[in-house]
Amino acid sequence: MNSLTLHPMKEIRIIIQGEHVKFATDLLDSVKATGYTIIHNISGKGTHGLHSAHPMFNEMDSLVMLMTIVPPDKVKPILAGLQPLFDRHTGVMFVSDVSVSRVDHFASPSGDR
Repeated sequence: MNSLTLHPMKEIRIIIQGEHVKFATDLLDSVKATGYTIIHNISGKGTHGLHSAHPMFNEMDSLVMLMTIVPPDKVKPILAGLQPLFDRHTGVMFVSDVSVSRVDHFASPSGDR
C-alpha cells in the first residue's frame, strides 16, 4: 500500500455580505482557484457588532463565508483583489496553512499551482 504524500497549500476563508458574493467568486475564478465552498447565513460578532444568521429580506442581506484552497502564490492576488471591497464594506479574510493529499484537485487546469 502506498502512503499518502502531503502538499502545502493555503486555505482562505472570506466572510462578506451576501451582495458581494459574485464579486468574490469572480475574483477566485480569475485567479484560477479550482473550487470554493459557499456557506450562507453566517452569524457572529465582530467589530461591526452582532450579525444575525436570519436574513431580514433576502440572502443578499446576510453574511456569507467562502472557503477555498489555493497554492501559496495565489494568496497575494486574492488579497489585492479583495482590498477595494474591504476598503468600502464589511468583510474579513483568514489565511491558514493546510496540507492536501490530492494536489491535483487544487492545481488549475493549465497545470499552474
